[in-house]
Amino acid sequence: MHHDHAREEYEPYEDHGYDDHLVSADGHQEDRSRRRSRRIWLVAIGGVFTTLLVVGGYGAYNVMTAVTGGSTAGGGGADPTASKGPQTPPSAEQADAVAKDFLAAWGRGDLTVAAGLTDRPEAARMALTSFHDGVSARSLTLSGTGPAPAGTPAEPAVGYRVRAEFDGTTETWEYESTLGVVRASDGRVLVRWAPTVVHPKLGAGRTIAVKALPDPVSKPADRKGRSLEAFPSLRSVLPQIAPPDGAKVVTGQAVVLSGGGQEAEQLFVLTPPTAPQVKLTLDADLQQVAEEAVKQQSAGGKPASLVAIQPSTGNILAMAYAPQDGFNRAVGGGQPPGSTMKVITAAALLEAGVTPDAAAPCKETTNSPRSWHNDEGGNHLDYTLSDDFIHSCNTGFIDKGLEKLQLNTLTSVARDQFGLGLQWRIGIPSRDATIPVPGNKDEAAAEYIGQGQIQVNSLAMASVAATVQSGTFRQPVLREDAKRVTAPGKLPGDVAQGLRSMMARTATQGTARTPMSGLSGQIGAKTGTVEAGSSQATNSWFIAYRNDLAVAAEVEGGGHGNSAAGVAAAQVLKAGGKG
Repeated sequence: MHHDHAREEYEPYEDHGYDDHLVSADGHQEDRSRRRSRRIWLVAIGGVFTTLLVVGGYGAYNVMTAVTGGSTAGGGGADPTASKGPQTPPSAEQADAVAKDFLAAWGRGDLTVAAGLTDRPEAARMALTSFHDGVSARSLTLSGTGPAPAGTPAEPAVGYRVRAEFDGTTETWEYESTLGVVRASDGRVLVRWAPTVVHPKLGAGRTIAVKALPDPVSKPADRKGRSLEAFPSLRSVLPQIAPPDGAKVVTGQAVVLSGGGQEAEQLFVLTPPTAPQVKLTLDADLQQVAEEAVKQQSAGGKPASLVAIQPSTGNILAMAYAPQDGFNRAVGGGQPPGSTMKVITAAALLEAGVTPDAAAPCKETTNSPRSWHNDEGGNHLDYTLSDDFIHSCNTGFIDKGLEKLQLNTLTSVARDQFGLGLQWRIGIPSRDATIPVPGNKDEAAAEYIGQGQIQVNSLAMASVAATVQSGTFRQPVLREDAKRVTAPGKLPGDVAQGLRSMMARTATQGTARTPMSGLSGQIGAKTGTVEAGSSQATNSWFIAYRNDLAVAAEVEGGGHGNSAAGVAAAQVLKAGGKG
């Protein structure tokens, strides 16, 4: 009966849960025949239990378990820790030993073996497999760090450290956690399974896996590398900036904790997402001034815009507009520019042989046959072309234009010398100027003074001022790698000089003298006032330059050119055109 009793006590190992194999602490497996032969051998020698050390099993701490028996609970089986009477709590040495075996099996990928060392093998196997497949580390090193303060006498805890290395990066993910150790009802010492054994933040229904991060969004900077994100007028502009041609956008990866109805959390970034930074031609300091100038002149809900350009390069240094509803009227708008167009009309007349001091009487009214008048009444029959320019005389320009120019001349000069009407690619979507060939003298007369079917914006007219200042059309760009177009022709030197002299007189003696007052250096300006209808206030336009800075501004319903638009433009010139 003694031998039979020994067999009954050992028999439960036949139902260990691994089918025909017994799993030892070091991960080796023994088949059923070897186990059966050992059992028979034990029967033969009775109670010589010390020889069981050769069996291995879960280590020396579990020797008595192999003799006293007890089945291992599966995922849906009975809890092996369910009390069947008083149990001696695991010793610190036993806790450390089972933790060491568990971590070793987990680290080398023997997940079934590791799960078998817990009190809930199936739940542990599923969680460890999910972690293994989701994280997919090149190597996983787990090491015990000794007893953890979270333990109790009945359930000691062991701390451990996880170190994971990954392909494609030198970054190493490390974290620490703890596991509890219990003695099962059958006497075995096991890891108390909980999701936090995998990671201290892992909970029910949640998973840990390496996932791709959202594609990075390029955050363009100004020409000095400074952030532009604080400027209201650029909120709709910056997202339109694409990376340079051929630049590589790197989609990052991170270890992410997700699921369980909770917001995903990045536990560790393997590779941060990167996008090449684009430096725009904008200048943050000047942009700030432009934003404030437009804000002041658009008070009361008046739409407005301003663009500043560097004549020597064509680089756009500032752009601002209101309302800031996403539509960038500074580069996307289209409206008649009023008398600022007289810069191009004057260029056409100068090319046609009319000199700045040539007689060009300013009559109170004239006909084309449509009747035209000036902002100010009275006849000034002694005016020259330069006088007409600085006082913005409509009738003088209409009469001289109808006398000296062909119907298509203004369109040709605007395109060939000033680049207006060409397809510009500034780096973001923009609207090109439209200066159609007039169909009759009435339409031509309207275009000579910047009305009729002409459609431009602050970008186009700032370029006109820049072309006069430098003598050469340089297509405006927002980024230096933008593909520029060149004008078919070039502004003749004497024409450029004549325009500069007339714009300088306008800034010091003419309609632009008030806003330009106090500005030093090489200066020039031209005002524009556009009639928007008998019941509406006129639209204010102003173009000017100071040294290597050219500006155009417009304020819808802003009145005369030397008021709203002129004030805004002068603020920018004062801040940035010092040379």
